[in-house]
Order: sequence, then C-alpha cells, then structure tokens
Amino acid sequence: MSDDQIENEERPCLHCLIVELIDNFFAEYPVSNEEPDTMDTDEVTTALAKTMAELTCSRDEAGRQTMIEQLMREINSVPEAIRQKVINNGGGHANHTMFWEIMGPHGGGDPTGPLGDAIKAAFGDFAGFKAKIKEAATGRFGSGWAWLVHSDGKLLINSTANQDSPYMNGQTPILGVDVWEHAYYLRYQNKRPDYVDAWWKVVNWNAVGQRYSHALAGK
Repeated sequence: MSDDQIENEERPCLHCLIVELIDNFFAEYPVSNEEPDTMDTDEVTTALAKTMAELTCSRDEAGRQTMIEQLMREINSVPEAIRQKVINNGGGHANHTMFWEIMGPHGGGDPTGPLGDAIKAAFGDFAGFKAKIKEAATGRFGSGWAWLVHSDGKLLINSTANQDSPYMNGQTPILGVDVWEHAYYLRYQNKRPDYVDAWWKVVNWNAVGQRYSHALAGK
C-alpha cells in the first residue's frame, strides 16, 4: 500500500467529523430544559476538543443526517453557550448534504411530476420560479443560501444567512443553492447571477422530487 493510500485511509471525512462531534458532545452533555444556560464555557471548550480528537468516520450517515435535521428543528432547546456553534456546524452539514444530493452530472431540464405541478401552481411557471430563486440568491447580502421550502402545505422561496437552516423555522428544504462566495468565486468571481443561471444545469430533479414527496409525507 502506498503512503497516499495509507494517508487517505487514516484521514476522516470533514462532515463526518462535524456530525460525530455534535453527537458525542450531546451524549456527554444532554440538553436540559430546566437549566439551558448553566453550562460552563470552559467545560464546553474542553468537551468539544476532547470529542474532536477522538472522532472517526460514521457508517450510519443517513441516521445521523436525520438526527442533525431534528437538532436544527429544536435549536432553541440547545444551550445558548453552544447554540451558534451547533448552528454553524450542524446547519452547515444539513445544508451541504442536501446540496450535494440534489446535483449531478446529467442534471438540468425542467421538473416533472408532482413537483413540477406544484411549482407551476405556486409560481406560475418554471421560468417564474427560477427568477424568484435568483432574486433570493442575489439579494442575500454576504454568505448564505436561497431555498425552495415546504411549509404548512405550501411551497415558498426564501433565503437564510450563513449556515442557518430552514429547519430552524419549521420548514423543510426541498432545494437550495449555496451562495457562499467559495461556491462560485473561482469561476465566476463576483458574478453571482451568472453562477445561479449556470447552476440549474446540474440540478438533479429526481432527487429534488424525492425530497418533495418526503416532505408531503411528513418525513
């Protein structure tokens, strides 16, 4: 085995580290509804550092993704001393996992089936829908995301800052475009509108449609 192979085998993946970090931290420091803000800051720092040092890749990724999504839905129950760290890391994990899953090398085209029908009903037509996503994406100052979400039986378009997740607002993300500058700067520099226009060419509408079906089913 080459040195490169050994190095790759021993290096855990970054998003697995983040998920395992949060999982192990809350195993050691369960959330208390009675005393949400009494955790000592030094305790938090020590626990986070200890947990990170012990992490390895998780094999139960789907289960952990569900856990992260639920954690985001219940973010206000997380102790205030670590809440922003959980949003940054847990939200970042949830957002990016969805982002990778809804893109593919043979993407593009228009959505069909129930999702396509729902988009037309909510936004008039696909062109109108894309224009509203673009407006949300380019109107987001600084880093963040533009979203198509399912909320109270309706499809809505909005945006969030940084790694905030729609789950935090009781919404289910169906589609999201990353507008952090690192997502597009190498090719598009400061031309965010051009990046958003090009991004539709890699959207995997089958995956987005599955997310919509799961949201309708309450999953």
